[in-house]
Amino acid sequence: MNQNKLIFGTYAGLFAVAAVCAGLFFLRVHGELAAVRAQEAASQRRIAEATARLQEQERYLDQLRHDPALVERVIRRKLGYAKPNEFVFRFED
Repeated sequence: MNQNKLIFGTYAGLFAVAAVCAGLFFLRVHGELAAVRAQEAASQRRIAEATARLQEQERYLDQLRHDPALVERVIRRKLGYAKPNEFVFRFED
């Protein structure tokens, strides 16, 4: 009878230790899962922002391809070009 109680107590103790170890393991995995989900959400936001920027740049490129007036304005502003009878004044800051 005493031996049965000892065996039962040993198994109960081992089960308790295994349950605590399993609980700690699952808590750690749950924390890692939460971190991965947060990283995924951040990545999804960055993808959405990059997609929006890409669409904006594609619209601008399409305008450059089909709007000669826009091309002329961009060339004049960025490169400082002028028509033959025009003067360009540049002021230093």
